[in-house]
Amino acid sequence: MKKPLLYGLLLFVMVVWGFNVIAVKIIVESFSPVTITSLRVFLAGLVVLAVLFYRKELKRVTKQEATYILIGAFSGVLGHHLFLAVGLTTTTASNAALILGLIPLVTSIFAVLFLKARFTITKLLGVILGFTGVSFIVMNGAGVHYISIGDFYIFLSVIAQAISFIFIKKATQTLEAKVMTCYMLILGATFLFITSLLMDPSGITSLSEGTSAAWLIFLASAVIATGIGHMIYNSAIHQLGAGETAIFINLTPFFALVGSVLFLGESITSFQLLGFIFIISGVLLGSGIFDHKFVRNSSIPLAKS
Repeated sequence: MKKPLLYGLLLFVMVVWGFNVIAVKIIVESFSPVTITSLRVFLAGLVVLAVLFYRKELKRVTKQEATYILIGAFSGVLGHHLFLAVGLTTTTASNAALILGLIPLVTSIFAVLFLKARFTITKLLGVILGFTGVSFIVMNGAGVHYISIGDFYIFLSVIAQAISFIFIKKATQTLEAKVMTCYMLILGATFLFITSLLMDPSGITSLSEGTSAAWLIFLASAVIATGIGHMIYNSAIHQLGAGETAIFINLTPFFALVGSVLFLGESITSFQLLGFIFIISGVLLGSGIFDHKFVRNSSIPLAKS
């Protein structure tokens, strides 16, 4: 696939993922949050499974790969989507979008801790800027005592997702990323559904209360954003590399902010805009993009990570 087309598809995915934060907020407010999230993720997994089956790309996994998939499903699907669904019921979509923008930065921190990636002054500055940005968002000028519990849950979803990326990195050294994604989604959705039965046994009955519009949003979120979106992104990682592809992730909070204004009527405060600037600056520095560019231009071999 030619680069201009691939860049166009990546931009499309970032728009979809940004608007998907809005979609998920609408969904979790229309149904039992954890129950509907488990169904959304499961449907996305079935979409990926169907594509892989059609292309004959499914394969058996080793015991070690299965362990990584299990951990990834538990953290990246159960943990991330559980905290995201619950958090979105008590915080704004704009706040959630900005906090979720920390995922690349937190992943970079975990890569240093668990994958022996290099830790530089630039990355340290990025960490400081990123978390300064979050403090502006969650306090919004009101002080520590007014931090929303929803914002805290969204931050936990960031931690869970970042942990899963570490194990996805380990697994995809020997396993195709699309196959890993497929198994993770289906297994994680099963964990989510069991959790929903424990948290809210009557959650199934809420499915009969949803409107046609809510179900259409559910289908679009599951099939287009979670299913097809992840396949396009994984394909881009394969063709462009993780570093170049990850740069596009920084656009997602912007499109989510736009969506929160257009579709939910939320207002964007000066503290949120300031936090957004700090987070994007922190992610660009903390993810090591500038370190790699400097080292490459200086003809110095990159340290293995």
